[in-house]
Amino acid sequence: MPALEISDLVVEYSSGDYTIRPIDGLSARVEPGELALILGPSGCGKTTLLSCLGGILTPTSGSIRFGEITVPGLEAAALTGYRRDTVGIIFQAFNLVPSLSAIENVEVPLRAAGRSRRTRRQRAHELLDLVGLGDRSHHRPGDLSGGQQQRVAIARALALDPPLILADEPTAHLDYLQVEDILRLLRELATADRVVVVSTHDQRMLPLADRVIEMVPQFGMGEGDPERVELAPGEILFEQGSWGELIYVVESGDLEVGRPRNDGSWETLASLGAGQYFGETGPLFRLPRSATVRARRAAVVTGYSVRDFRHRMGSQGIGAVLADAGDAPP
Repeated sequence: MPALEISDLVVEYSSGDYTIRPIDGLSARVEPGELALILGPSGCGKTTLLSCLGGILTPTSGSIRFGEITVPGLEAAALTGYRRDTVGIIFQAFNLVPSLSAIENVEVPLRAAGRSRRTRRQRAHELLDLVGLGDRSHHRPGDLSGGQQQRVAIARALALDPPLILADEPTAHLDYLQVEDILRLLRELATADRVVVVSTHDQRMLPLADRVIEMVPQFGMGEGDPERVELAPGEILFEQGSWGELIYVVESGDLEVGRPRNDGSWETLASLGAGQYFGETGPLFRLPRSATVRARRAAVVTGYSVRDFRHRMGSQGIGAVLADAGDAPP
């Protein structure tokens, strides 16, 4: 059975005058029968990655292969077939049709695939029984709990028995008791002839996973020697959208914080001189750098881990640093 292979995947898009790159050189492999988690906080690119895997979004570069299928290279008709026959998607907001009953919602992809009414109804009954909702088949979404709606959405994703299941934050709108049933169902979906990929920030799913795709680096909080960096005029220390674990202090020289626009011009947001610190937002909150920092003239900076930076601040404390964060560039 096919494996899912992601190689050097890059996704970037324009936001106003700027270029955003939520996925930068991602590679991963998920074997048949595995449940893979795309793990990370909101805004780190989890849904973007699922959209690429599902053929909804075309990446800027890189490759996605599922068995013999190279997803980004599919033409229109083949892409439609891939979405219909190969991929089943479980949406975060359920996306059930409010006017249809549970069994009619499960029948939607079967109807689109041209299955007969009898075949559709039989398959939908089987799937609702599978997810424990056989006695709720004629209830509409508004009459079902959040957990029940999610189970209908899982049954619908399975309608055409796709070998690749994608689930986007499937526990996001569920209470604690409902989550347990959904986690068990998702684990059971990963069989020898199926790959299941789930995006989540829910740490409760970790024990169930065969593979974890980290969308956010594990930043170091420990002790270590400070990193001294010498910069020539115009040299870039870090770029907007990159990840980093160090907070910097300017020892000498001048730096500027800014963003390159799509037209190649540069927007300066702030200037930095000796004694000023910057870059704390990313390591503290596990976010990408929100601006680019480069040397205006020859400069020397020292990078500190979060713990070392806290120690350096001494009596001022990290709380004071956060209070000043609006004045200290990221």
